[in-house]
Formats: sequence, structure tokens, C-alpha cells
Amino acid sequence: MIPTFKTKLKNISQNPATRKALHSLKPEKSIWGILGVLVFIILPEVIGFIWGSELTEYAKNSLATAPFLMERIYFKSLIWLFEDGGSWINLSLGVGLLVWLFF
Repeated sequence: MIPTFKTKLKNISQNPATRKALHSLKPEKSIWGILGVLVFIILPEVIGFIWGSELTEYAKNSLATAPFLMERIYFKSLIWLFEDGGSWINLSLGVGLLVWLFF
């Protein structure tokens, strides 16, 4: 069973349609692609690693005195995002996307 799986995987990887589909998924090298990965994936994780506990403490203190629903939702989302600090998985995903963007 294992040899047939390996041969099928090899056939799929050598298929021109599969290569074309993978190439079409790759974003273009542009300033917007680089900035998008940096701002939306890598930067929040770095902020979570550095200031995660301070942001969570601020949000918990402000949540107790928030009079409006939108403020409570905002502070709850801050707690949800930064209570565990940064994520190594998301950070490695962002670095992987940057590497894939250039190669």
C-alpha cells in the first residue's frame, strides 16, 4: 500500500495541472504582498510576545468600567487575542509566507 501511495503522490506532483494550480496560488511579489504579511500576520504576533500581558491587564481593567456594548466587545476581543501571548505557529506561518513569496 505504501509504494502505491508514493507513486500516486509522485504522479500528482509531476502533473502539469497541479503545478499550474500551485503557481496560481502564489501571490505576486509586490510591496502590498510583503506589507500584508508583515502587518496582518507577523506584527500582531510580535506585539503579543512583547506586550501581551500588559494589553490583557489593560483590557480586563477597562472591561469592568466599559459602559457601551461596542467597548465591551473591543476589550473582550483584546483579551481573547493577547491573553496567551504570541503564537509560534502563526509567526512561523508568516515567515513561511514571506519565504514562499520570494522563492
